Amino acid sequence: MVLTDRQRLDWLRLIRSESIGPRTFRSLMNRFGGAAAAVEALPDLARQAGRDIRICTMAEAEREAEALRRLGGRLVAMGEAHYPRPLQAIDTAPPLIAVLGRPEVLLRPCVALVGSRNASAAGLKFTARLARDLGEAGFVVVSGLARGIDTAAHEASVQSGTVAVLAGGLDEIYPPQNAPLLQRLLAEGAAVSEMPLGLAPRGRDFPRRNRLVSGLSLGTVVVEAARKSGSLITARFANEQGRLVFAVPGSPLDPRAEGGNHLIREGATLCADASHVIEALTPLLHGDAGFLPPPPAMREGAGEDRVQALWDELDLPGIGAASSAAVPEPETLASAIPGVAILGASIPGAVDAADLRRLVLQLLGSAPISVDDLVHASGRSAREISRTVLDLELDSLLRRHPGGSLTRIEP
Repeated sequence: MVLTDRQRLDWLRLIRSESIGPRTFRSLMNRFGGAAAAVEALPDLARQAGRDIRICTMAEAEREAEALRRLGGRLVAMGEAHYPRPLQAIDTAPPLIAVLGRPEVLLRPCVALVGSRNASAAGLKFTARLARDLGEAGFVVVSGLARGIDTAAHEASVQSGTVAVLAGGLDEIYPPQNAPLLQRLLAEGAAVSEMPLGLAPRGRDFPRRNRLVSGLSLGTVVVEAARKSGSLITARFANEQGRLVFAVPGSPLDPRAEGGNHLIREGATLCADASHVIEALTPLLHGDAGFLPPPPAMREGAGEDRVQALWDELDLPGIGAASSAAVPEPETLASAIPGVAILGASIPGAVDAADLRRLVLQLLGSAPISVDDLVHASGRSAREISRTVLDLELDSLLRRHPGGSLTRIEP
């Protein structure tokens, strides 16, 4: 899919209008078939909902697009070639992302490295080594440009490619002292934001940013994190997006290790070396180009407690409730973008869950088999097989081995 300039502006108007988040955007697109028609219908819909909302004007959208162009960036729409497939797969994927630098780096397999702003020297050293080794293995390092672990991750992967996800607009660098680092990483990497230019990051924007950090990545590695921290929020998003979660163990006497140790206890994969990440993620690179990995063996909701709502989205008459939950729930409407499967959407001809469980157990044996091979052998979608594998794993009917291979546990 390639949008025309006018369509891109219509998309920008819709997503920049008050109380329109990713879910409401998708619902409106499903209902009206295009952003222009949805924007035109918004005033009447808002009045029916008893709301008076501000609608982004064409002039405002044109000013933002022109300012981004002058900055050297571009707007990439969901479904276009440079929109990252892993990010497109999450159910709160931003319809538009602003990108600075090299957008093609977003098409390579990514790993998120996150952790404490108040990092230890050992944590910073380990992060740098991990980022370099992952870069040499062909992975792009994704992080949030924050102080501490994020900064160490970006610094060590400037040459191999790194992506900084900003909580504010691309012209509002936070923290300001990392502006030179951002400029350096753009040579081989990219900066990404869903926020408008000129918007300084607010408290609620950081959890929004965190879901993009995990959503861009095949896996998320938590290096150091307190028990209550933004890094654990990122891990929670990764877990609920069906991505692998890794945690670096640490001393029980160090509060900065408490979060990582907690994640390991909840089922995250222990990471003491880059090879632990590479071995687990490499099998995922040989399947579908969308890089959709199987869900991790973590308990539902593992990571951090729920946070405040990410968006205050409208409940529009005839459109369906637009949930404001901080954690995305499965959608019931099909995606407006062709080729994007929505977890929980009704799929014609979908096999019965019990039958699929029996099929997967039949295909598994004592010899390890990859999820990709299981998908091919079953003839079912990667999404169906991944969900079934997680169910069977939680029921202790199969075992996941290093590298992601699976065997059946015989009764």
